[in-house]
Amino acid sequence: MSGMRSTVNRVLLALAGLLLIAVGGGVLAVGLGVSLPSWWPWDGKNDVLLSADDRGRWRDEGWWWPTVIAVLAVLVVLALWWLLAQLRRGRLSDVLVDSGDGEGAQVRGKALEGVLADEAGEVDGVARAQAALTGRRTAPQARIRLLMEPHAAPEQALNAVADGALAHARDSAGLDELPAEVRLRAVKHRAERVA
Repeated sequence: MSGMRSTVNRVLLALAGLLLIAVGGGVLAVGLGVSLPSWWPWDGKNDVLLSADDRGRWRDEGWWWPTVIAVLAVLVVLALWWLLAQLRRGRLSDVLVDSGDGEGAQVRGKALEGVLADEAGEVDGVARAQAALTGRRTAPQARIRLLMEPHAAPEQALNAVADGALAHARDSAGLDELPAEVRLRAVKHRAERVA
């Protein structure tokens, strides 16, 4: 969700910025006396945004008010969706663990992420590991990033993380499944000289 959220934010900010620059630049140009194309709505320093004729032009049409209300409703829904997306956390603060006695226990998300990262970092060929939990409290998902050493075998490291760190986290939290996305990246290193 984080990637989609940042993409939507960038697109919305870019569109709003372009619109504001275009309208503000046009109004500034008219105020400075620059002539603009005939379709530009303002043509003088004392001009208003909507004249009395423009404000009353569509009122008597049957489609006008339903269209205005529908457009405004869509804008309000999109604005609320965007606001809720900003407030939603990308990472889990805690994971609900079934303790087996009908009660539940909570494990801090950062603690489980730390254990996942530490155990994944101990795999042969892994220089550094990072873990993040997303999803719901009862159905978490793991995102793990592994920084691989030059000598590492990616398939072996991936299997070791799946059979080790992910399996231990799933079993200790009492989860039926723990879906994971593992991303591998190689350590940047200098080329070795052959003598």
